[in-house]
Parts: sequence; C-alpha cells; structure tokens
Amino acid sequence: MSRRPSSRPNQRRPEQRGETSGAELPGVAYGVLDELIGYALRRAQIRIYQDFLDALAPWGVTPPRFSAMTLICHNGGMKLTELARAMGIARSGAVEVVNSLEKLGYVDRTASVSDKRAHALALTPKGQKALEQITEIIRQHDARISSTLSAKEQSELLRLLDKLGRSSGTVGAA
Repeated sequence: MSRRPSSRPNQRRPEQRGETSGAELPGVAYGVLDELIGYALRRAQIRIYQDFLDALAPWGVTPPRFSAMTLICHNGGMKLTELARAMGIARSGAVEVVNSLEKLGYVDRTASVSDKRAHALALTPKGQKALEQITEIIRQHDARISSTLSAKEQSELLRLLDKLGRSSGTVGAA
C-alpha cells in the first residue's frame, strides 16, 4: 500500500520532536522521575505512539483517527458531538479528526434522521475496508508493544489503566 500524505503535514512525530523511544539513558540519574506513574506512562506512550504511527503510515491514520473510525463503525448514525464526548475531546477536535477522515475518503457526513440540524457520521465502503485492515495491524502493534508482558500482566495493566482513566475527582482537583 502506498503512503498517503497526512492531512496535517506539519504534525511532527515523536522522533522528529526529539522524543526518544522511552528507554532511560545509562549514567543519567532520574531522581524522583523514576517514582512517578505519570512519567513512566509518558515514556511508554512515546514508544507506543511512534510504533503506532509507523505501523499505520500507509493509511494516514493516527490514534485519534483510528478511535473515531472504530466508534463511528460501532455506533451507526453517531453525531459529531457524541463522537467528541465518546473520545473525551473538544467538539472542535472531533471536527478536525472527521475532516481529516473525510479527506482520506473514510468517513461521510449524512443528514441525521433524528436531528435535522446535525449530521450523522458513517464509514464509507473505503473506510470500512481500511478499518478492517487497520484493526488487524493494530492488533499486531498491540501484541508487539506488550510482548514482554504475560497474559496475566497484560490483563492487570489494562485493569489498572482503566481504573486510573475512570477515577473521578482526583485528576486536576485542587
């Protein structure tokens, strides 16, 4: 598959921003950073994000685009505002994601049956085919990035991350 140009050509990848694979450098004392969950998550996220971008470069799909395509696929007629809420992003961010998916030919906006002021989102046939291929590549990516963990450790990590992600009133509280 040929590489598609990004709809955001100036968006730089982690490695282009000088971010490295997440491995700590020998001989560097990291102090309290080694004790911080957020720091460890960010280091892992840099590595995972770069691998994701490398794996999906032929489709021009980023993590938010993949999330949007998956949500649209599994929630027929989803509106833009609903997509933004489901992704946990601002409506303006969802507009940007959907616009980029439209440019790639993966998503269409159609008149909403329930609200004439809104548009329903749907994957195009090209988008459905791409999502099937992308999902398989993502499963391979996920297996690759978690290959050092046992099945039990993977389940535990998912459980703990879900717990952190769903905790209410603790993140950002004064």
